[in-house]
Amino acid sequence: MHQLRAPGRAARAMAEWAKQLAGTKGVVLDISGVLYDGGGEGGGVPIPGSIQAVEKIKASGLKLRFCTNETQATRGKFVEKLQRLGFNISVNEVTAPAPAACRILRERNLRPYLLVHDDLVPEFDQLDKANPNCVVIGDAADNFSYKNLNEAFRVLIGLENPILISLGRGRYYKETDGLKLDVGVYMKALEYACDIQAEVVGKPAKMFFQSALAEMEVEPQQAIMIGDDIVNDVGGAQQCGMRALQVRTGKYRFFSSASTALHHVVFGRPRFRLPSGATPVIKSVSI
Repeated sequence: MHQLRAPGRAARAMAEWAKQLAGTKGVVLDISGVLYDGGGEGGGVPIPGSIQAVEKIKASGLKLRFCTNETQATRGKFVEKLQRLGFNISVNEVTAPAPAACRILRERNLRPYLLVHDDLVPEFDQLDKANPNCVVIGDAADNFSYKNLNEAFRVLIGLENPILISLGRGRYYKETDGLKLDVGVYMKALEYACDIQAEVVGKPAKMFFQSALAEMEVEPQQAIMIGDDIVNDVGGAQQCGMRALQVRTGKYRFFSSASTALHHVVFGRPRFRLPSGATPVIKSVSI
């Protein structure tokens, strides 16, 4: 796919983009890599223009939902950090994996062994964790030690019907000091060791996007997902029937032509790329 550079072609492209966005009633925003980059003394830095973008979306009358795979803090603490960074956001606007996982654990009478970040543990305070009959894995950061991974393996391998619940399946994410391995890497290790398949709670799971849509009370075709992850944000939204836009911030990386073609086949939809001179941070819109 080639960039559109000629003024006439750029104008036609922008008109086509506007046409594809007609009928949009809701916006689902990823957070990490789209609104801010985490890390550093202040817990992260806003991506230039993101605070203003949130305000403009809210002022436009569009319904807005923040959909994140963040699992290094409780949803409340995470929102407090974003508010300190200057974002107009509240807890009830955020769809996150840990609260969804807690509902599943209660409904199925599961007692989890937690392989998660220390700051996420309070989300699970009301659950029975004695004699665990499942494993819940999130972005545990430094808690991803051999000892902790091996204990999770032992719990799973000792169960007749092992259950591994993963709070997302991302490969990596971006913080202020560079890229970091995400939960999906460690999830795959436990899947391989135990010959099982994890249940993913979070993006790109279809149920996770459906939950965000239900909270906005809009249909999939009326919503657009904006994220930095071609698989978990864009691909997950498309599988749910939504349109999706990938930004050129966060974990975004240029793909080779072969890799780009593969994404077109996997997700089954063409993607429209905006002229770089018009909107520098936007890579593509699925249509």
